[in-house]
This record gives sequence, structure tokens and C-alpha cells, in this order.
Amino acid sequence: MELLRGAIRTYAWGSRTAIAEFTGRPVPAAHPEAELWFGAHPADPALLETAGGETSLLDALLADPDGQLGSATRSRFGDRLPFLVKVLAADEPLSLQAHPSAAQAAEGYLREERLGIPVNSPVRNYRDKSHKPELLVALQPFEALAGFRPAARTVELLRALAVSDLDPFIHLLNDQSDADGLRALFTTWITAPQPDIDVLVPAVIDGAINYITCGATEFAAEARTVLELGERYPGDAGVLAALLLNRISLAPGEAIFLAAGNLHTYLRGVALEVMANSDNVLRGGLTPKHVDVPELLRVLDFTPTTEDQLRPPTHRDGLGLVYDTPTDEFAVCVLRIDGEQVGHEVDAPSRHDGPQILLCTEGATTVHGKSGTLTLERGAAAWVAADDGPIRLVAHQPTKLFRATVGL
Repeated sequence: MELLRGAIRTYAWGSRTAIAEFTGRPVPAAHPEAELWFGAHPADPALLETAGGETSLLDALLADPDGQLGSATRSRFGDRLPFLVKVLAADEPLSLQAHPSAAQAAEGYLREERLGIPVNSPVRNYRDKSHKPELLVALQPFEALAGFRPAARTVELLRALAVSDLDPFIHLLNDQSDADGLRALFTTWITAPQPDIDVLVPAVIDGAINYITCGATEFAAEARTVLELGERYPGDAGVLAALLLNRISLAPGEAIFLAAGNLHTYLRGVALEVMANSDNVLRGGLTPKHVDVPELLRVLDFTPTTEDQLRPPTHRDGLGLVYDTPTDEFAVCVLRIDGEQVGHEVDAPSRHDGPQILLCTEGATTVHGKSGTLTLERGAAAWVAADDGPIRLVAHQPTKLFRATVGL
């Protein structure tokens, strides 16, 4: 068991304060810090703080795969950690994006390898062979767009904006099944000639302004989001595509689960993400980065979904609140220690025999494993190798600890 130092990723949409403050470093940071990676992805592995100095978690897995990962994990996923943990801090909206299925990722990776596109090329879509289902749990109030909204509700929104230029598109949604209508409308907008976008986006923005000005409230959040995206990305078809997605507000502890093909963008907030160990992203707009519309259309799932369907069910397991997801690569729970449990040794749920990553988001606790003990304070993480569990905890104050393990 070792302390795990996350790898900081700097992107323009990140925060100069959130991750720095979370990890106890000076605020503001020199650059916007968007993500803090705790894992063994080759693009940016975290570092183990060992008695002999820092070493890459990726190198540690390669040196001792059986001890670090365990035989059960190796038999399922080979000599690699199948999940990746991130802290995400968004001060600005991310790109409109989706992630491929396992079959799509494997095929796309091999196709781009044959084409000779370097893995680190800015026009590369598939940087590895893995799919990327992901669970996002809000650490602070968090705003997102995710999943195609049922068509009937989107028709209500478009009519509420009272923009005559939208009438033909309302008919497009009404004249066929939900999934077919959403596919047709999204494809029409995302592939429209720029002169058409330059007319339609300002008209929609005017409609959103009028809607808010008149005091309407039913779609106020959606209208404000259109204004925000339109200001940041003028002339971007992604502003229109955002009208088709569920507008979601998460309180701390609330979560959404995004399966393959789910179109989404995160608007603002700080959250924990746990995902399959992948960096495959297909972008559709709201970004200066590479956008590959044909490839995005290949991976998108246009089946409509509601916000409730995106929120995973939970159940209790001892100290843990488990977020139930249909994934083999990871399982996530939050361990809360408070009240009479503070100051006393308690056992963490021990159903998992594989590796674990523990991340303290509130309070402080001492973690006891077979190889020794360490103390985690807010912003600190630990790597618990497969041969180092089970673990016991002694919290020094009310504490919240997220635990990511291999899925059952």
C-alpha cells in the first residue's frame, strides 16, 4: 500500500483553483487544471510514493503484475489496470463528445494504426483499444448535458423558444420514431453548411433571450445554457445539438452513468470520474480540437433516455454506498465514517480481491493494510495492491473516502 500522486492534466476549460485547493497547493495555479488522473494509463500514469522514491504505477504493474493486480484481475483483463480514476474540475464547458463501444474502439484503433496516424496525433480518434463507460459523481454542485432527451419533450422545448426557423426541424422530429427523428435532426444540424448555421444559431439565441426575458421558467436552464454556449462558441453547430440533450444538475454525491454512444458535455463543477482505462473521445463540437463528424455518427446511440435513467441506483454495503453500474472494469463506492465510528477501527467492505484506489475527499483517516499503514487527508489517494487487502480504517474526523475497484 502506497500513497498515489495523481497526474495533473491542463486544458483550457479547467480551473485555476479547484484541483489546487483540493490537493492543498497554492491558489491560483499557474495554468487551468482540468483533470487529476489516478491510474495507470500510458498517457499519464500516477506515481507511487515508495520508500525508494517515486515510481510510476504503470511500471509497478509491469514489474509485479500478480502481486499488484491479483490473479483474478489478470485472468480477466491481462496485465493492466482496467479502470481509471479522475478528479474533474470544469470552469467552462467541455467539448460535445461520446465514447465508443469495446468493438468500435478495437476496430477504430487498428484502422488508425494501419493508416499510420501516430497515437499522439491531434487528429487521432482512438488512442487505445478500450471502450470508456464512465461514472461521474459530483463533489460540488455539477452541471451537465447528457443523453438524447425523449423527442416529445424536445419538441416542447423547441416550440417554447418560438423561433420560426426551427419549425421544419420540429416536423422532422414529429414525423418518425424518436431514435430516427433524433438521428435525422442531429445529423442535419451537425453537417449543415456554415452559412445555414450562421443564420440558425443567432435565431435560437434570440429565442432563448426572449424566453428568459418574458419570465418563463419551465425551460429556463436550457435557455441559459444555449446563451452560454452561443457566447463561447459562436457559429458552432454544437450549440444546436445541445438542445437535444437532457440538462442535468447534480448535488454533491449524486451521479450519472454514461454508457458507450451517449452524447454529452460537462458544463461546470467538480466531480469524481471512474471509467474504463481509456482516453478514446469522439468530438462533435464546442471545441477547437479535432472534430470527426462521420466517426462520431458511427458511435452515437440515438435511443432517447431520461435523466432518471442516467442516474445509477445505489445500495448499502456496510460503511459503503455503492453506485451500481453494468461494468466489468470498475466498481465504485463511497465510505462515510462519522458519528460514533470516528476514532475507532472499522472494516471496509471486503468483497473485492483485486487492487483498489482510495481517494479522500473529506476529513482524514488512517488506512491499515497487510503491508503497513498510511494516513489520507483530503485530496490524497492510496494504491492498495491486490495482495495488501483487506483494509481497516480509523478516521480522525468525519471522513468521506471514495473507493474504486475492479467490477464484480
